[in-house]
Amino acid sequence: MSQRIKDIAAQLAEPIVTRMNLELVDVEYKKEGKNWFLRVFIDGENGVDILDCEKVSEALSAKLDESDPIPGAYYLEVSSPGAERPLKTAKDIARSIGKYVYVTTYEPIDGEKAFEGTLQDFDGTILTVEVKVKGRAKTVEIPYEKVAKARLAIQF
Repeated sequence: MSQRIKDIAAQLAEPIVTRMNLELVDVEYKKEGKNWFLRVFIDGENGVDILDCEKVSEALSAKLDESDPIPGAYYLEVSSPGAERPLKTAKDIARSIGKYVYVTTYEPIDGEKAFEGTLQDFDGTILTVEVKVKGRAKTVEIPYEKVAKARLAIQF
């Protein structure tokens, strides 16, 4: 049920954000305490501001009211994915070449399952990440099919 609602919300949101020259990053529908939340994350070439979120929220709210895919009450939240934006698709990863990332894998690579460093390259099948190990730069090649999660990271 939850996945179906996420899919419907994404289908309704996609043309709205595209029309505004924005990108739909993610949609989540989950219960927190006794309340349900439909969260829509958007981004743009130069980020998004509160006005972008408000416009998407108003347009999406009207579409959701029209099609009424969600039984019961819920809160609609539209926001930026933040500085540690998830990289959900191969396209997201390709656009992040040169950026600092955090990647976890389903199985160990060189004995590790978590990698944080600069994404050097992505050819569609292999992510090449430069990580620091005891102060030395090391290049790690991560097969895309072994990526459990990837996101942008803040470098300290």
